[in-house]
Amino acid sequence: MSISLSSLKKFHGKSVLFQRLFIFVKNISVKDMSGIDAGKKAAAIAAVNNHIKDQQIVGIGSGTTVVSAVQRIVERVKAENLKLICIPTSFQLDVAIDGADEVDSNLVCIKGGGGCLTQEKIVASCAKEFIVIADERKDVAALGTTWKKGVPLEVVDLAYRPVQIHIERLLGGSAKLRLATQKMGPVVTDNGNFIIDWVFDRPGDWNQINTTLKMIPGVVETGLFVNMAKKAYFGKADGSVQVREPQVQNNGLIHLVLSNLLLQLFLLLHLELTLFLLYESRDGCLHVRVR
Repeated sequence: MSISLSSLKKFHGKSVLFQRLFIFVKNISVKDMSGIDAGKKAAAIAAVNNHIKDQQIVGIGSGTTVVSAVQRIVERVKAENLKLICIPTSFQLDVAIDGADEVDSNLVCIKGGGGCLTQEKIVASCAKEFIVIADERKDVAALGTTWKKGVPLEVVDLAYRPVQIHIERLLGGSAKLRLATQKMGPVVTDNGNFIIDWVFDRPGDWNQINTTLKMIPGVVETGLFVNMAKKAYFGKADGSVQVREPQVQNNGLIHLVLSNLLLQLFLLLHLELTLFLLYESRDGCLHVRVR
């Protein structure tokens, strides 16, 4: 199936950014779909069916899985006469849909394998809902299980070497400058920066790790998407889809309840001590009297 640019203009007018995005999509067709492609398509269709509604502003990512999402959006626009604004970047998004290189049990994502991590994170952060779509290979219990290329970081070009040194000193692992495959020299992002891929030794507290990385001078953004995804759709080769929500939300609720219980217990014990124990100082001595 292929998508014509003229059909997309019907619901988005003449946005130059939108046209550029779908010129790429128009030239992609799916033939003899493999199991992985079938999984990607199933995840994309499920996400679009469940989260795209009339009169929304929809952010579209740049991963390969997004192609199927765009195709499904076009089908629904034609069939249901939806009025949508679909753009690759915005500051007032209802839903942002994008792929990921790997997603753990708490929906912490590694993104940036294609080099667009900063722009993709800006889009995701501006959306009321950030939805991840991927094939089942990307669904893992812990980051680093199948994705062995590490966490991408966009860095200012002149700072890449000091950033490498800081990362390895603070967090261990190996921080490698990403080199281009079709030309000499490093990969250059759309923002004119370099990319460092940090291959970590073991998973950790990704929220703290992300903060540590961003505090290093010269780091523009990281490919760690922490506490951002609301749901993830993982498509399987047989066309079925597994939907997951972040476990951290439930864990956070449990921690909050336990913290409140401990606080109440502390206050109760403090009150009992105040009622039944009286401390008096006489002649420099401490006496305890039970009321």
